[in-house]
Amino acid sequence: MKCAQCPVMCGSDRKLNKGACGSDGIKIAKYYLHPFEELPISFKNGSGCIFFCGCSLKCVFCQNFEVSRNTRGKYITVEMLAEIFRKLEGEGAENINLVNPTHYKDDICAALEIYRPNIPIVYNTHGYERIKELEKIDAYIDIYLPDLKFTDALLASRYTARGDYAEYALPAIKFMAEKPLKMREDGKMLSGCIVRHLVLPLAAYDSVNIVKFISALPKSVYFSLMGQYTPFGEIENYKELQRGITSREYNKVISAVREYNLKNVFVQDLNSAQQIYIPEWDY
Repeated sequence: MKCAQCPVMCGSDRKLNKGACGSDGIKIAKYYLHPFEELPISFKNGSGCIFFCGCSLKCVFCQNFEVSRNTRGKYITVEMLAEIFRKLEGEGAENINLVNPTHYKDDICAALEIYRPNIPIVYNTHGYERIKELEKIDAYIDIYLPDLKFTDALLASRYTARGDYAEYALPAIKFMAEKPLKMREDGKMLSGCIVRHLVLPLAAYDSVNIVKFISALPKSVYFSLMGQYTPFGEIENYKELQRGITSREYNKVISAVREYNLKNVFVQDLNSAQQIYIPEWDY
């Protein structure tokens, strides 16, 4: 079967060969109850995160570098994935959080046909998506949790393998933003969309553009502004990425949040820029 699950549409039969994402088969690096997502997601018991291996974006600064480059992990079957859903739900997970699921949509749908948990399903993506493929999985998804990395094609070309990132991410996030918001009275999200953005060094100008884009989405959409950038990955040739963001850079983006009158906002403290938030991989 020729893979077209991400915008690269590499056409690989990933049962036989690796695709542009570097993946063949279903491969995961970890699953557990994760306490460090946004509060409506992690809530009290933690989000039932499953970290999938491989990625077609290949961000040079990726904090999950070993996983995104598919250099570690464990192969599982669709049946085993369904059993992981069941196990996490049994452990008290607030939801099933599919981390980096883009190139596994078909397998995820098959696993959810075997076992559909009675807790929300979270689609936790880098944003580089085809709407046609999102439409296939949308009926299974309760919460969209996309990153919006760049609007500037020059930044995308410099830091990823996909200079066309925004061409796909912006319409994809508009699609995800239509997911109806349902919040329990105690603050747990049952349905909706939270758009994340990580501020990068020397890129606050593009972060401001992203805030402007978010302001035009439905008012039910939450925005999560992240200041946790930590130098990581293959950044030897990127001097600007070898430091954290400054207070001045971050405050510029926070000022834009106020200027564009965003209401449903999570703002991360700059002291979140620590490797403690990077999981220890099991496989």
